[in-house]
Amino acid sequence: MCGIVGVLGTVDAAPRIVDSLKRLEYRGYDSAGVATLVDGAIVRRRAEGKLRNLEAVLEKSPLTGISGIGHTRWATHGAPTVANAHPHQAGSVAVVHNGIIENYLELREEIVAAGAVLNTETDTEVVAHLVNLAMANGLSPRDAVAQVLPRLKGAFALAMLFSGEEDLLIGARKGSPLAVGHGDGEMFFGSDAIALSPFTDRITYLDEGDWAVITRAGVEIFDQANQPVTRPEARSSVTSSLMDKGNYKHFMAKEIHEQPEVLGHTLSRYFDYTTKRARVEGADQLKFKDLSRLIITACGTAYLAGLVSKYWFEKYARLPVEIDIASEFRYRETPVSDKDTALVISQSGETADTLASLRYCKTNGATIGAIVNVPESTIAREADRVFQTIAGPEIGVASTKAFTCQLAVLAGLALQAGRERGVLTPEREQELVAELIEVPSLALKALARESDIEKLAHPLSKASNALYLGRATNFPLALEGALKLKELSYIHAEGYAAGELKHGPIALIDENMPVFVIAPFDAIYEKTVSNMQEVAARGGRIVLITDERGASECGNAAENTVILPDMSDIVAPIIYALPVQLIAYHTAVFMGTDVDQPRNLAKSVTVE
Repeated sequence: MCGIVGVLGTVDAAPRIVDSLKRLEYRGYDSAGVATLVDGAIVRRRAEGKLRNLEAVLEKSPLTGISGIGHTRWATHGAPTVANAHPHQAGSVAVVHNGIIENYLELREEIVAAGAVLNTETDTEVVAHLVNLAMANGLSPRDAVAQVLPRLKGAFALAMLFSGEEDLLIGARKGSPLAVGHGDGEMFFGSDAIALSPFTDRITYLDEGDWAVITRAGVEIFDQANQPVTRPEARSSVTSSLMDKGNYKHFMAKEIHEQPEVLGHTLSRYFDYTTKRARVEGADQLKFKDLSRLIITACGTAYLAGLVSKYWFEKYARLPVEIDIASEFRYRETPVSDKDTALVISQSGETADTLASLRYCKTNGATIGAIVNVPESTIAREADRVFQTIAGPEIGVASTKAFTCQLAVLAGLALQAGRERGVLTPEREQELVAELIEVPSLALKALARESDIEKLAHPLSKASNALYLGRATNFPLALEGALKLKELSYIHAEGYAAGELKHGPIALIDENMPVFVIAPFDAIYEKTVSNMQEVAARGGRIVLITDERGASECGNAAENTVILPDMSDIVAPIIYALPVQLIAYHTAVFMGTDVDQPRNLAKSVTVE
């Protein structure tokens, strides 16, 4: 969740660290800090809140030194204060940390009994004290770290700086990502390739349980048993240029409007436009033909993409799907065997619960397919087959283009599964692919309705609660709409299957309740509209998202209608996601919330 940077450079490290942290702020923005060696001594600068606050501190009190570590925090243990901001220091050790030390209370008691004085509420500080105590007992930095790491329970990535050691940083990973960057007479640590992109494209990813000692001459890597190991060096494709908003006010707006383009790139990767067939390279490894069920697991918006695909796999491939939220799946002791295939979905490829679910399935013999946006990520490296979304970097915390690109990949997999299982005829497959090829142009038409959608923001901003309703693949979109509104505007919202309205939620309906009904004119349109009429009869304020036919058939029940182009059933979930995103975006903008970095959230959830 938090972002880590370490630099052994040849010029002042602090400005470089801050520049790198800007690329990691999506991981957390509760506080930030940097530590460097100044004449051999550790000197820190820290600030509560976003990275710009740290920049202001450094402007008033610059920090020299060519060796250093930095951190941007998503708070777990301890409030987001300056005192709890990383790096944490104990004697001759400074530490930055991503993750959770689960046994920190036990370790805390031990070090307090040994005479240590703790100054923070965090779990991280105990790591610094443990290493410092080991060094006080005569161990070298590397021997002290080797002694301490096996004592830490939980998921973590660590980077450590040592007084008097101008040419040394030590890092470790267990459950949270950490990579080594190779420069020309310089070496680096970073949470991911984005963090390292200002410095180098030569990356070594640490494996689970690895720890690494870097000097300007290179890196030594040790496994969990403290045995020297070699890990491959790879070339990263991540651009070194800092992402900018272009002509848009927010990254989220830019990313919403990038969807026609990135959907086109993703669709062209997974569909043959000439033959109009699904063309998912490596899908044969997933053994669709012989499966009795497909397991899908993910978190947040990625889970909702998987939920849409459940309808597709079952309809177009007659393949039963068991889908679960990864944080539940990993502890449910689900029966999994070598006859199973599991699909995991994650924008970052580092989501802790999804990664744990992958490992559970893999340990039990299942074949693993991963849908990720970052091909260098841990999930991508550990899966048997990777299906990359070609969404490009997504900076806004609330997922937009990654979600729709996940849907595009899942549609390709569902159609390929249908063909391999003998369910889809060649003619039907060609019809469906021809419809999907139209997605970029349909997305442009949907975005052209933005001015109409923006008008909904003012009345919606006055609401305390909202409901989203849909049936079939529109039910996951209802959940997504509610999630986006909660994330961005902090208005409480819930998504429901429209048929469940009478089973409880209808009690919430009154004249102050906005109700968004997602209902393209399809085989179940009339069923959804009957639920909408029940809302209208109780005074609910209805916003209907539909097409021309749906708008004409609904009567005057809706207070507002967002009209999208006509489209087929398989295309609708992708395109109808766009107005759902725009509703949340414009409401948040009108209310003045932080659209790109909503409170309490982080882009990549790398802790449990």
